[in-house]
Amino acid sequence: MSQVDLKDAITKGETSLGIEFGSTRIKAVLIDRRFETIASGSYEWENRLKDGYWTYSQEDIITGLQTAYREMKQEVEQKYGVTLRTVGSIGFSAMMHGYMAFDNAGKLLVPFRTWRNATTGPAARELTELFQFNIPERWTIAHLYQAILNEEEHLPRLDYVTTLAGYIHWLLTGNKAIGIGDASGIFPIDEATHNYHPSMVKQFDERIAGKGYPWKLEDVLSKVYLSGEQAGELTEAGARVLDPAGDLQAGIPLCPPEGDAGTGMVATNSVKKRTGNISVGTSVFAMIVLEKELSKVYPEIDMVTTPDGSPVGMVHANNCSSDLNAWVGLFREFSEAMGFGADSGKLFSVLLNKALEADPDGGGLLSYGYLSGENITGIDQGRPLFVRSPESSFTLANFMRTHLFTAFGALKLGMDILTENEHVAIDSILAHGGLFKTPVVGQKILAGALNVPISVMSTAGEGGAWGMALLASYMINKKQEDSLADFLEQQVFQAVEGQEIAPDPADVQGFQAFIKRYQAGLAIEQAAVDHLLENGRG
Repeated sequence: MSQVDLKDAITKGETSLGIEFGSTRIKAVLIDRRFETIASGSYEWENRLKDGYWTYSQEDIITGLQTAYREMKQEVEQKYGVTLRTVGSIGFSAMMHGYMAFDNAGKLLVPFRTWRNATTGPAARELTELFQFNIPERWTIAHLYQAILNEEEHLPRLDYVTTLAGYIHWLLTGNKAIGIGDASGIFPIDEATHNYHPSMVKQFDERIAGKGYPWKLEDVLSKVYLSGEQAGELTEAGARVLDPAGDLQAGIPLCPPEGDAGTGMVATNSVKKRTGNISVGTSVFAMIVLEKELSKVYPEIDMVTTPDGSPVGMVHANNCSSDLNAWVGLFREFSEAMGFGADSGKLFSVLLNKALEADPDGGGLLSYGYLSGENITGIDQGRPLFVRSPESSFTLANFMRTHLFTAFGALKLGMDILTENEHVAIDSILAHGGLFKTPVVGQKILAGALNVPISVMSTAGEGGAWGMALLASYMINKKQEDSLADFLEQQVFQAVEGQEIAPDPADVQGFQAFIKRYQAGLAIEQAAVDHLLENGRG
């Protein structure tokens, strides 16, 4: 579109806005009718360990929301000379799972407990046994039930439980809504009704009946919506929260709020059966759209859904790039101390590309980038660990390759269950996330780790905020007969270019050698955690 046409489209509100709350960045993306990003803004943030829980404060949530929106709005003004007053549609997404609990006055009862907390083991095990359905520790229902087991004093005042995306949507619309993909990380979904599984809801209520709480489960959960449905409108109060300057108008339609897993599927055109995507960030997760249910319950596999309700096998590892980022930060300190600072992009590019010069197996080095506990491997608390033997080849190249390997270590163990135990067929896997901004390296390592071709689209750097903007656009621009998969394939991705890298046999063999060390060394990692805790340094 020409500059004049874009200015006209922005003025008329022929745009869609997606805002996603990631684990390290909040990003706002404004797209046009051709689904191209025309402006964006962001806010960097980090979770904090407070009173034993990983959390983000409400103040940070609102500050980040407003900053990301303001930066996007300023870019619109600078590029097109237009003050942004309206858009065609808005959608919010965020990290899935976790626990945000409110009373009937809208007051947060306990600090936001994120997906990262590994504090709900007893609850997750009891509910998995009760439902005969895998309930991971990070799921919202596990957090709620653990609070019940702990007899936490806020529960009699409980009025509403939701995720971060659900909270933002409620704050700006007044509607307690949730997209089905995000809902599937709150409580199990019945594929037939596209709602919370009724028999499991009944089982839960019966289990806690003796507690005497003045609520039942469905009383405190959001209403479930499918992609394409309208889930509310921006209120006057919501418009002032999002844009304190007062320019944004109320009445803009909002699509259902979604989780980052769902927006990752949308951003990679991976909502059809036999397709999959892998999202890489602080955590890493693979989403494979299934043709049929799994034969049994696996604690390593979440059963969730696409934004339009199809069943998905999800392998979620709590740890991925955090420890790698920390090492890059250390190298940045070194470069600055030597008097030649380097920007983050160049540092990542140089260091990651060194991994391509490494021994295929990483030279015998071993690393666990566990900044937090890791459910798949049974590590309760985070203790990053790097180990080498006198025989290891300790070079920068091997060091970087090992940290890339370990970023995908826990993911590999979960994916093997799907492909080897359940014989799940996968036609394509697309990867996205910041790691793939450096061309080839992450893609090549991941292809070797999983022994499947990995594709990265030219839109991979846009990430979940762009995927959320697409869901917002789908709500207002779809044809009546368009499924979400049709809309994405025929309208959004028809001309999008991608690059596929097939697994290199040397990388496959090298990673297999590494994963044997990784599995054998898990006892070392657990022993290190136990030792530090026993000696009062946890």
